[in-house]
Amino acid sequence: MSQTWFSRYAWGVLLWNVLVALWGAYVRATGSGAGCGSHWPTCNGEIIPRSPQVETLIEFTHRATSGLAFLSVLLLLFLALRLFPKGHPVRLGAGLSFFFMVTESLVGASLVLFGWVADNVSAERAVVQMVHLANTYFLLAALALTAWWASGGAPLRLRGQGAVGWALLLGLLALLFLGMSGAVTALGDLLFPVRNTLEALERSLTPGEHFLVRLRVLHPLIAVSVGLYVVFAGFLVAHLRPSEASRRLAQGLAYLYGVQLLAGLVNVWLKAPVWMQLLHLFLAYAVWLLFVLLMASSLAQGTRRVELGEGGLAQVHRGTGGATWKDYLALTKPRVISLLLLTTLLAMLIAAKGWPGTGLFLAVALGGYMMAGAANAINMVVDRDIDARMKRTAKRPTVTQRISSRDALLFAFALALLGFGLLWGAANLLAATLALMGLIWYVLVYTLYLKRRTWQNIVIGGAAGAFPPLVGWAAVTGELNLFAWYLFALIFFWTPVHFWALALMIQDDYRAVGVPMLPVVLGERVTVMQIALYALLTALISLMPLLLGELGLVYLLFSLALNALLLLKALALYRQPERRTAVSLYKYSMLYLALLFVAMAVDRVL
Repeated sequence: MSQTWFSRYAWGVLLWNVLVALWGAYVRATGSGAGCGSHWPTCNGEIIPRSPQVETLIEFTHRATSGLAFLSVLLLLFLALRLFPKGHPVRLGAGLSFFFMVTESLVGASLVLFGWVADNVSAERAVVQMVHLANTYFLLAALALTAWWASGGAPLRLRGQGAVGWALLLGLLALLFLGMSGAVTALGDLLFPVRNTLEALERSLTPGEHFLVRLRVLHPLIAVSVGLYVVFAGFLVAHLRPSEASRRLAQGLAYLYGVQLLAGLVNVWLKAPVWMQLLHLFLAYAVWLLFVLLMASSLAQGTRRVELGEGGLAQVHRGTGGATWKDYLALTKPRVISLLLLTTLLAMLIAAKGWPGTGLFLAVALGGYMMAGAANAINMVVDRDIDARMKRTAKRPTVTQRISSRDALLFAFALALLGFGLLWGAANLLAATLALMGLIWYVLVYTLYLKRRTWQNIVIGGAAGAFPPLVGWAAVTGELNLFAWYLFALIFFWTPVHFWALALMIQDDYRAVGVPMLPVVLGERVTVMQIALYALLTALISLMPLLLGELGLVYLLFSLALNALLLLKALALYRQPERRTAVSLYKYSMLYLALLFVAMAVDRVL
């Protein structure tokens, strides 16, 4: 057998093991795990059952196909040792594949021998179910790497990968955690079926319910959080380690995860039928394998280890050193965060109609700062090429290289991980997920995709700044109602007024570096017209809570005064589009938003 045929065989073994794993899920979903009794490896004490029931036939088929899978992996290892020289990564991949195939068999045997099948609701079964899922993931990853290397992929270089390596490792762990939570959720769906989604939610929030029931509600939020991070990590890695393979894998990962989330919603809506569970699991396997291949592509020996900005400026990972805590603080852009953090904390007061509690308030303040700071640090790394050519940003630590790109990214990932954990632990998973969504929207949608492509960058990408009040609201209430989304809409329509005023002030810098901000692309006259339009929309939206009966007289008086001054300054800019009027509107727009939120908080408390 040639190495070409071996690579085809390796991909075939991977596919066969995916199908076997899916059939194993079918065994669990149909409750057929006890079809062969407590016997293993025999079925009801027989090598081949003579008069099997349906459950016995299903379980025996799984054992037979698993046996063929075991032999296929054993043959894979034998051929790898024969066809590839010592030290070749295919040998390592085949060896790991066989190891995880052995452990897969042992875990499957323990489920049968210890009776962790059928209607067993013990905690031990849940733990072993998670271990089983993790081992399956490791097996499929080893098989995928074996096939990848047999097809010409370069071996991995794990040392010295810096932030890229940590980002990919965190993604693998996150996907593994998601898969394990899905295994527990599927077990809960099997053992504790419900009539509809509302019943599932009510039971999951009821004290005294079985732990499998109470864990069910967490899986969708975990799926969204992990999905956001995985897609973000994929595109960030493709940007930092540019290649055709990494780009395509990152795009495929994003599309596939979107389909996976949609399948999850349909699964919940249809009350988890068996066929839908299998489709959902198949997509989970596919996402895992794509991420593994993205890792293999990005961490391969010989991969270009420079980071390229859009403008073409290449910088290696080295820094000049001598960074202080002030430099790391500068990475987080404290002045930018201050207004975002204020809207977060005031949204907590608005939601609670009073003081939300000192511990929760401080935890959300710190967690929110860390998440926003992480986004800003990543932004500085990605934009350091244009920052170096703009007066306003030329002294940023990523430009002067007092902090290397590697260290800045590691700092950002550490902040994001700690911030997410703090928000989840002190508040709830919804608040943490919303903070992560804001981070990813800012980095992925605005910085990496829109900023250098279209003048609509701040209109769409600016939505990142509208997530903080959602975080504050969710931290207090654990949900999002219409008023919470009103706060989101208010900041969304306010952002162009604020940012385009700044863009008018520094349009020469944007023009010099080729960033298509509105004044650069369409000119000052169109910009001031757009600012006036968005100022009017902002004023109208600010009055909506009064129509909904959410706010009263105090807010009415404040909002009328604040909106009148906003419109007057927008009008002044329209009449005299010069730096003086732009600066005045820019500074007032920050005060406007802060005081508007203060007015809402005071009105709700009173």
